[in-house]
Amino acid sequence: MDSLFDLTGKVAVVTGGSRGLGLQMVRAFAERGADIVVASRKIAACEEVARQVRALGRRALALSVNASSWSDMDRLVAATYDRFGRIDILVNNAGMGPAAPSHEMSEELFDKVTAVNFKGPYRLASLVAHRMAQAEGGSIINVSSSASLLPVRNTTVYSGAKAAMNAMTVSLAHEYAPKVRVNAILPGPFLTDISKAWTEEMRSRARNALGRPGRAEEIVSTVLYLASPASSFTTGALLRCDGGMT
Repeated sequence: MDSLFDLTGKVAVVTGGSRGLGLQMVRAFAERGADIVVASRKIAACEEVARQVRALGRRALALSVNASSWSDMDRLVAATYDRFGRIDILVNNAGMGPAAPSHEMSEELFDKVTAVNFKGPYRLASLVAHRMAQAEGGSIINVSSSASLLPVRNTTVYSGAKAAMNAMTVSLAHEYAPKVRVNAILPGPFLTDISKAWTEEMRSRARNALGRPGRAEEIVSTVLYLASPASSFTTGALLRCDGGMT
């Protein structure tokens, strides 16, 4: 079974790959042989992660991009193909989810949340899917949220944008099949950088079947499954990784 998770010779692009769940994904891919493109806003953080990837004997490219920018997504694809000549795995992980009462949401923040969580990922996924379909195929993984299926108060725009990402996932899976597989992971609460602002109770308990938030490393097996040949018959799937939220 280990051979199913061998990513030797593959090129993986991870947006938001310098911290949190994205960083765990980058490490998991690199440990299994993939070369990595680390894309995020802060170049210094991307360079540090790229250094860690190179220390594992893999090639790495650090890029500063704004995940909400149409043109930055074009630039990300162009730079990756210029350096590596291919993309085998794409993880659309960058996102933001500020909580605010809906009647207080400004137009500027509305546009920012929808752009980061839907517009940018849409542009990146569609460009990469088209290139993959013309070559040997590949796997695209969109990081959505449990809030897309189980929305809660004060996150209306975020939940809506992630629901749009879910619809995009299924649509692209059909549009670029059979060579390209497109799936989404729907994480619940995870103990990443953002959890530092949570209360102690929120960090130790959660309203899910397991009764706790997830540890960052617990996303790894899910993303490896979707990135690798282990999921060769899985596409258009919305895979919850939330400890059983209801």
